[in-house]
Amino acid sequence: MAERKPFLLRIDRDVLDALQRWADDDLRSLNGQIEFVLRRALRDGGRASAPKADGDAGSQAAGTPSRKR
Repeated sequence: MAERKPFLLRIDRDVLDALQRWADDDLRSLNGQIEFVLRRALRDGGRASAPKADGDAGSQAAGTPSRKR
């Protein structure tokens, strides 16, 4: 598993609440959802690094179920 670094994030309450609802819908933790959204934005913006050799594409936390919308 990749090394995790604690990071303080100041965020608008409405954005945080929306992320929490989305995380609840997708059965993720709030932290996992924020990471998911950031990774997707990096990928979509062409700024993500190549997937790791261990097969983790980085699109979701390990052991977290995905849901198609």
